[in-house]
Amino acid sequence: MSEGGFPGAGLAKGLAVTLKTMTRRSHTQQYPDVAPDLPPRSRGVIALLEENCTVCMLCSRECPDWCIYIDSHKEEVLVPGAARPRQRNMLDRFAIDFSLCMYCGICIEACPFDALYWTPEFEYAEYDIRDLLHEKEHLGAWMPTVPPPPAHDPMGEPAKEEQAATKKQQASS
Repeated sequence: MSEGGFPGAGLAKGLAVTLKTMTRRSHTQQYPDVAPDLPPRSRGVIALLEENCTVCMLCSRECPDWCIYIDSHKEEVLVPGAARPRQRNMLDRFAIDFSLCMYCGICIEACPFDALYWTPEFEYAEYDIRDLLHEKEHLGAWMPTVPPPPAHDPMGEPAKEEQAATKKQQASS
């Protein structure tokens, strides 16, 4: 005996689902003419905020597909009052090959300086696969389409920074 109580119960359930689906009207989305309603914070393309990139290479190292290419050089920065000049990494090249990318988001999670963001833009198809290698200028052009972060949950825990500020204020009072 099967779980449904009689032999073939699973087959009957499957056929019932099929018949129910067959009787519904189909709904066709008119994509090029009507923009689809995407879920909030949907993944499209990765955008780069170049000012935040410190060339730490974490995104490139964590990428399972090895589709992020970063080149940099060191520059000396004079700090007033310092005994010697400091060195700073300067970004020369930041490129993502979207023909290799599997859109897992590990690079965005690994970035400690919030230089990479998801954008909901998905219309960046190319006729030539070599054009899917987006350099930092192209990645930076996606930044205006990045949605704002979701609002803080009023019933949730306050941020660690808020807790520290409140403790410091209570200690000084």
